[in-house]
Amino acid sequence: MNTTASSLPLSGYRVLDLTIARAGPTAVRLLADWGAEVTRLEAPPPKDRGSVTGRRRGSDEQNLHRNKRSLCVDLKTPQGAEVLDRLIARSDVVVENFRSVVKERLGLNYEPLRARNPRIILASISGFGQDGPYAGRPGVDQIVQGMSGLSSVTGEPGRGPVRAGIAISDTTAGMFLGQGILLALLHRERTGQGQWVHTSLIEGMLNKLDFQAARYTVNGEVPGQEGNAHPTQVPMGTFEASDGQVNICASTQAMWAGFCRALEAAHLADNADYREFAGRVQHRRRLDAEINAVTRQFSVAELVKRLNPAGVPCGPVYDIGQAFEDPQVKHLRMTRPAQHPVLGEVQLIRSPINLSAFPHPERFHHAAPDPGEQTDALLAELGYAPEAIAALRATGAAA
Repeated sequence: MNTTASSLPLSGYRVLDLTIARAGPTAVRLLADWGAEVTRLEAPPPKDRGSVTGRRRGSDEQNLHRNKRSLCVDLKTPQGAEVLDRLIARSDVVVENFRSVVKERLGLNYEPLRARNPRIILASISGFGQDGPYAGRPGVDQIVQGMSGLSSVTGEPGRGPVRAGIAISDTTAGMFLGQGILLALLHRERTGQGQWVHTSLIEGMLNKLDFQAARYTVNGEVPGQEGNAHPTQVPMGTFEASDGQVNICASTQAMWAGFCRALEAAHLADNADYREFAGRVQHRRRLDAEINAVTRQFSVAELVKRLNPAGVPCGPVYDIGQAFEDPQVKHLRMTRPAQHPVLGEVQLIRSPINLSAFPHPERFHHAAPDPGEQTDALLAELGYAPEAIAALRATGAAA
């Protein structure tokens, strides 16, 4: 099946992307990848466009803004405000992450939008929520990693808090906002009514803490750092091989028995301290050291080959390059090409969602555009005549 943008499940929906940074664009990317027509409204770049264009042509923004079109207008001008009004009037979803005072000035609060178009879905993302004592604070990923408690359970015991190596609160909040938009679209299909969908980095991250958070909310237990060892499952963690490191999970009775058989470690299987799960938890530090003594006798490849058929999950510890070169990852084809007029063909990371009725397109519809790359075409679609477009450009209201 040859899947095109017009045949994807979100084809026909129009999305206005007013977001900056990472969380909001992550939500919009989900919609764009599955066929939504996305217009990214951006501020006019400075006269020296080099820094803006260079950033957009970098790997991060190419991956973040693919499958979108870009229109540059100055929303501080009356002409820009008129363009925004026309864009909102034709949009199904408006996605924004403005501060409340900016949102008020632009008329992007939900009630004014609903009065103009009851079907509109306003999707908002913030650092700490739309109201409350921290609503006005700026929020970025690392701040939220610390305030959510994530940093306190990341890293080696006694070494102090450690940030995760990715912008996890940004991407988590973006994924949840994307899901919220889809829920709102389903609701609108039944009722004809839009709504306001919003989330924040702190809400997304607290939810993402999952079982670690529940240890506190249910049991009053405050988790700490465990390094590469699993906080509650034993043995599970990173162990040494003769030529590298592997992650091994042997936490159930069946897995533990399989581990001991596969690595011919009868002395571990016969040790009364390790016979039951409770004993393995009680003596986990000594057990980890004894496991390392066993696993160091094998190479990474040997451990993977022996343990997985025995029902014991085991995998190598890769760097990112090795991860993308792994045979299974290559089989899954986690990248797709996009053609850029200057960069040529770039390989970008596809959506991880697989739908049987909609195979992933062989190529992204288009690479991330330079800021304002489609300004003239989009203004024409909004009903502006060529002379009106020229006037907008002449006044600096459009670029």
